[in-house]
Amino acid sequence: MGQQFKGLAERHIRFIEAQKLFFVATATADSRVNLSPKGMDSLRVLGANRVAWLNVTGSGNETAAHLQSHPRMTLMFCAFEGPPMILRLYGQARAIHLQDPQWPLLEPLFPALPGARQIFDMEIDMVQSSCGMSVPFFDYVGERDQLNQWAEKKGPDGIRKYWHERNQQSIDGIATGIADKNG
Repeated sequence: MGQQFKGLAERHIRFIEAQKLFFVATATADSRVNLSPKGMDSLRVLGANRVAWLNVTGSGNETAAHLQSHPRMTLMFCAFEGPPMILRLYGQARAIHLQDPQWPLLEPLFPALPGARQIFDMEIDMVQSSCGMSVPFFDYVGERDQLNQWAEKKGPDGIRKYWHERNQQSIDGIATGIADKNG
């Protein structure tokens, strides 16, 4: 089971800030569980019980769809170098869109990324650490640039068109509201 904590300790925050990759999982009561890898320096620790991460346009929009009815979220970090550890954050999250009043408060915390579509703001109710001794070592080579290049080539109007055409529903047919919420 590992160790459980009510919030992030300083050692957890240092561990999170050193990671190049994290995973996010969400689901509704009857949808598929969505599990996605995230990178691009897109996560910020805002306190012992709060994190936020910037979401860029991709092929789906499952997380935003799920949070509308079931705001639970799990984030997982793994040590791929150094001492072994797995760190999970459990909590409730909400999607903040470009037109929401919170957007201009949170958006400056992140690097400017083309295709940014939401910031997920998560209140942590439990932190769990476990050994991670079976996680293999990997060397970090660098960030992939293809998604940024794709979004820059599309431009803001092309990204909005993509949201209308490809990000309106989850794989289970749940409306995401991306076009209405982001203009």
